Amino acid sequence: MASGYRLILFDIDGTLVATGGAGAAAWKLAFDELHGIPADIGQFTDAGMTDPDVGRKTFEAVLHRAPTPHELSQLLQRRLEHMPETVAASTGYKVLPGVPERLRQLSRDGHLLGLVTGNIDGAAHIKLQRGDLGRWFTFGAYAGAGMDRTAIVREGIARGAAIVGHELAREEVFVVGDTPLDIEAGHAAGCAVIAVATGHYDSAALREAGADHVLETLEEELPIG
Repeated sequence: MASGYRLILFDIDGTLVATGGAGAAAWKLAFDELHGIPADIGQFTDAGMTDPDVGRKTFEAVLHRAPTPHELSQLLQRRLEHMPETVAASTGYKVLPGVPERLRQLSRDGHLLGLVTGNIDGAAHIKLQRGDLGRWFTFGAYAGAGMDRTAIVREGIARGAAIVGHELAREEVFVVGDTPLDIEAGHAAGCAVIAVATGHYDSAALREAGADHVLETLEEELPIG
């Protein structure tokens, strides 16, 4: 391989932290304030979806029409406004097992760490802030309207290459996530995927979805040698 270090791109929800429903609570407040409906996103969306897709699908389900671009952006903004309070108040918020120690070890070993997440930028940082995890990530790629998770991973790779100053061979890049959508996106971008069974899917489901490696938690060493 061209270098001793790796570019390791991490998902957030179910991989690094569990927010204990803080994101859903913020969505509910946003829908209630803007449209008079305290919508439960869990009825209409799946784990691993991007924030814009969650907002759009929930809007369509409860209001029976597609949101305009302005309505969707307003919904995302209002939800973001409430997230610091819902994350701070969540009794179920937790940093997942082994995460701080593993991020520190990978950083100290010289690997470049980034985020590839279905969260919009602000939501990602709020979720990481409570767990004091933002310090380990040099850059991130976040969800935008119309972006699928593969596009987010490709943007993460491009941002990583910009940091190191040259293109990275795909065998130097790893995606770490907890859902079949993370696996699909990483493979579509040409990367190996390390799945961790700390989210909604157990190790058997992640293997069936085609993960290159499956860990029970990030207490285990990452197979990146």
